[in-house]
Amino acid sequence: MNKIKVGIVNYLNTKPLIYGIQRAPVADKLLLIEDYPANVARMLVEGTIDVGLVPVAVIPQLKEHHIITDYCIGCTGPVASVGIFSEVPIEKIERVLLDYQSRTSVALAKLLLRKYWQIEPELVDTRSDYRASIKGTTAGVVIGDRALEQRKVSTYMYDLGEAWIKMTGLDFVFAAWVSNKPLPDDFIADFNAANKLGLENIDKAVAENPYPVFDLHKYYTGHISYALTPEKRKGLDRFLSFLTQRA
Repeated sequence: MNKIKVGIVNYLNTKPLIYGIQRAPVADKLLLIEDYPANVARMLVEGTIDVGLVPVAVIPQLKEHHIITDYCIGCTGPVASVGIFSEVPIEKIERVLLDYQSRTSVALAKLLLRKYWQIEPELVDTRSDYRASIKGTTAGVVIGDRALEQRKVSTYMYDLGEAWIKMTGLDFVFAAWVSNKPLPDDFIADFNAANKLGLENIDKAVAENPYPVFDLHKYYTGHISYALTPEKRKGLDRFLSFLTQRA
């Protein structure tokens, strides 16, 4: 049997999910490929993987898509690891460096700058580490583990998950398990169970990933919200409708 190629983000926020996937029976049916979000999205669009934990902003670019689990990377409050970082208050920002590792967070930042904060700074794409350039009136969108580090550096951090919730009253989904083709029902059931197993063992995932920069137990239980609830699906639909309107 050909193994199903599964792309996953190599950030700390996926460690509980990886913990379950690697220990569940479904591990024998898949090949796990780790990369940063924008690359996992690219691989799903190109068809080099079958399913991925992808930034949801890529969904409109897929010819076919199926959300296959009850789990995601989402938030119901401040997410802690996705934000606009700066040395000055938001209204004084003149340039924003956009994280090359992200699609959803960049799209969300653009939306929030325009509709929530109602400012129009210059937006600058990046291709390599740009964090040293976050100074003066130049801010940066930073995501993932690097954002947890940046919290200790920048004077201001504007949490994008929190801002979205204030603007819309809806939860937010940053990434979901999406396939680009129908997958076997037994695989989907087993893969869903593997995600559940990981989230039932968060303490063990924390123990396997010592991280002095931020309290991972607090991160996994108080900031990241993994259940893909009906409320999160409403937030996802609203976000995708914003993207469609903008296109």
